[in-house]
Amino acid sequence: MYLSKVKINWAQAKNPYEQHRTLWHLFPDRPQEQRDFLYRVERFSKGLGAEVIMQSQQKPQQSEVLELLAVRPLNLSLHKGQRLRFRLRANPVKTIKDVSKGEQIKDGKSYIRTVRVPLIHEEQQQDWLIRKLDGVAALQALVIQPELPLNFRKLKEQRNGKIQPIMFEGILVVESPDELLKLMQSGIGPAKAFGCGMMTLAAA
Repeated sequence: MYLSKVKINWAQAKNPYEQHRTLWHLFPDRPQEQRDFLYRVERFSKGLGAEVIMQSQQKPQQSEVLELLAVRPLNLSLHKGQRLRFRLRANPVKTIKDVSKGEQIKDGKSYIRTVRVPLIHEEQQQDWLIRKLDGVAALQALVIQPELPLNFRKLKEQRNGKIQPIMFEGILVVESPDELLKLMQSGIGPAKAFGCGMMTLAAA
């Protein structure tokens, strides 16, 4: 894996939906492949743009659309019982049935459509993270910091949307090094295209 620092100009940074689309320009030889990178906005300056850190399976390349500030291989040495500091911006949600959305037919059966709703209470958010880390790592310390909602617009669909990100920071103890690595590669929770799901680790 690679860890990169990237600057996105204001024209793309102001719409969270465009941030992910813009980062894809760093992988010009893979237009039809699945986007296997995660990112997190570290600094956002209105009128100037955003600085993000990005984790990717492939090494990014310079682009005229944005500025690739730094790239380094991300070689994680994990072992069972290891204590690590972590940082994760995530979108904790639950799925509920929504009668107002009508029904859908799947495999010949009728189902009430479902929607995702944010978890707004800190205890619910903590339980959500514990479930995501079950069998992978145990939480030893945790600070939960709510963030401002992310409002975005999908230009092609002419549709607005909103997500409610949460910043998790604390200390974890590794239970399964291989599973933790897999979880980090795939990302944690939904809204990965909006800068959620990327966990970074550091020595505790």
